[in-house]
Amino acid sequence: MKLVYTGKTKDVYALEDGNYLLKFKDDVTGENGVFDPGANTVGLTLEGAGNAGLRLTKYFFEMLKEKDIPTHYVDANIEETTMTVKPATVFGQGLEVICRFRAVGSFLRRYGKYAAEGQPLDAFVEVTLKDDDRQDPPITEDALDMLGVLTKEEYKVLKELTQKIANVVKEELAKKGIELYDIKFEFGRDKDNQIILIDEISGGNMRAYKDGEYIEPLTLTKLMLGE
Repeated sequence: MKLVYTGKTKDVYALEDGNYLLKFKDDVTGENGVFDPGANTVGLTLEGAGNAGLRLTKYFFEMLKEKDIPTHYVDANIEETTMTVKPATVFGQGLEVICRFRAVGSFLRRYGKYAAEGQPLDAFVEVTLKDDDRQDPPITEDALDMLGVLTKEEYKVLKELTQKIANVVKEELAKKGIELYDIKFEFGRDKDNQIILIDEISGGNMRAYKDGEYIEPLTLTKLMLGE
């Protein structure tokens, strides 16, 4: 096993069979000790966050597999806090794709002149460049195409997949009386150039509320999957 990348919340190892191993950490993104799924820095360490994130990720990736939605998921080892995934190349130097059902976070900071806090949004899809130095700037379909990051045809697939997967998660959370406000995804291309979901689906990359109260990532896993 060879370490190929050290990330904020996961380390990536290359396996001999060509697949990769993701090791989930207890670090979560945020600022000044407060969790924020949209932050560019590790804000705090929560004991058990890696395990909780992997458990929820496994749950959702296996659900997507049943629905024939393409992802990089192979299998997961909860005890080792690791997930085996197929290789994928990212778009450019990495994109984040957010699906928003309510106006909160950076959406509200940018568009607060027009949007009220918590205002319903119709699965609004927003793409940002992974670029810590520039605070992950939002980018449009036209700019992505002109800069050679992805084609307009690929953008259409990306948007449809984002809304489809976000609605799967939203409906599953709703069964437990939990409302999904927004969720962040990452996508890549597999060896056949098919666009697939990569990274994770956990409390660490979504904002979820129950009875108007924000749910922390570890609590979300407990509510969804039990202890």
